[in-house]
Amino acid sequence: MSLCQLQLSLQFARDLDPNMKAELKTLLSRARVSRWLRHAMADDGEFTVRIVGEAEGRALNLSYRQKDYATNVLTFDYSREPLLADIVLCAHVVAAEAQAQRKTLEAHFAHLLVHAALHAQGWEHETNAADAQEMEAYEIEILAELGFPNPYA
Repeated sequence: MSLCQLQLSLQFARDLDPNMKAELKTLLSRARVSRWLRHAMADDGEFTVRIVGEAEGRALNLSYRQKDYATNVLTFDYSREPLLADIVLCAHVVAAEAQAQRKTLEAHFAHLLVHAALHAQGWEHETNAADAQEMEAYEIEILAELGFPNPYA
């Protein structure tokens, strides 16, 4: 399998809890994040991945989706040719979901990054059931290639 070229900017917000930030900088190394994204990419591209706290996550979700809560992941796709997108992950929401779903934090972040990368390329799951099934099946396949279990099981 030939993987795509990726330009990656990886950012950690200043307002993250210092202990969580230190853990996440180790867990979400540039090499890991690059590997996960590249497996989900059909063409070369550029991503900015930003790990944020609840306040920033909530503000972005309210501003762009008119939903007044911090969500796990937001994808801002600016261009598909060439692929150019921002991915924003709310660390506290992702950690709470991983714990509630009995997943490792690494597996959940990997899943959400793959999910967001697919969104950036036009994949959708909120349009209809067939699209959702197709996207989920592809996520499961990509995550299996990366050594992660089915996130929907």
